[in-house]
Amino acid sequence: MVPARTRVAAIKSSTATVISAPITVGPLAAGTVCSPPARLVFAPPPPAQLFAGTLVGFDTETTGIDTATARIVTAALVHLDPSGEQLPATRSWLLDPGVDIPAEASAIHGISTEHARTHGRPAALAIAEIIAGLRQCWAAGHPTVIFNASYDLSLLDSEARRHGLTPLTDLPEWAEAVIIDPLVIDRFVDRYRRGKRTLDAASAVYSVPTPDAHNATGDSIAAVAVARAIAHKYPLIRNAGAEALRSSQVEWQRNWAINFQSYLRSRGEADAVIDSDWPLRAGAATRAPNAV
Repeated sequence: MVPARTRVAAIKSSTATVISAPITVGPLAAGTVCSPPARLVFAPPPPAQLFAGTLVGFDTETTGIDTATARIVTAALVHLDPSGEQLPATRSWLLDPGVDIPAEASAIHGISTEHARTHGRPAALAIAEIIAGLRQCWAAGHPTVIFNASYDLSLLDSEARRHGLTPLTDLPEWAEAVIIDPLVIDRFVDRYRRGKRTLDAASAVYSVPTPDAHNATGDSIAAVAVARAIAHKYPLIRNAGAEALRSSQVEWQRNWAINFQSYLRSRGEADAVIDSDWPLRAGAATRAPNAV
C-alpha cells in the first residue's frame, strides 16, 4: 500500500460526511500518494435508501476496450423494481457500429459484423436514444447501476461527440445523476480479496446468477443484483446518500488507481498509467481497469 501523507478534508453533504483527500484529475505521476480509504459518517440514515427503490442497470457490448475508438454494438437500460422484476421502461438496442466488429469481440458478445449491418439501427440514431433514456432516468432520480461505469460512460461520451451530440458532462441532468458502480464499491468494501474483479467474478462472490453473461441486458440485470447484494451485506453502502456515495466513489477509484499503478511500476512496468477519474475518464489508461 502507498503510505498516506495527504491532508484529509471533510466534505459535508445533507446525508453524510465524506472523509476524503482532495481530488485531482489526470494521469498520476510517479511518487503520487493517496489518502486513507474514505469513511462515511452517518447522522441519521437518509429517509429513502438508494438501493430500496427502482434501479436501472446500464451496459454496453462493444468492438473493443479503447473508449476513444471502440464502438457500441449493443446496449441496454433495464429498469428493475425492488423485487428484481423488469419494468416496462426497459429498452435494448442493436447498433450497426459503422465499422467491422473484430472477431475477438464477436467471440465475447456473439454479434458479427454481418448481423449488426443487417439488423442494427444506425449508430447516430441509437446513441441519441440511449442518451435520452439515461437522461430520463437521471431526471426521475432513478439510480443507474453501471459495472465499471468509467468505461461505459466514457465510451458513450466518445460516441456522442463522434455523432455531433451533446457530451454527457454538458447535459443538464449530469450534475445530479446518481450512478452506482459495483466494481468501484466492491474494490473498497472487500479490497484485500484476491482474484479478478470482473462482473462474472463479482457475481460469483455475491451469489448472483448470470445466465446471460456478456449480453447487455443480462449484464445490466447482474450488475443491479450485485449492487443490491453489496448493499445488503454492508450497511455503510446501504445507508449512503446519493451525494456521499458519488463523492466516495470518486475517491475510491482514485485511491485504487494510485495503488494499482504503483504496484505495476514496482513490477517493472515503469510507464504504466492507470486513469484515476470516475465516472468519466480524462485520458486513456494502459489497460482496461476491470481486467484485473
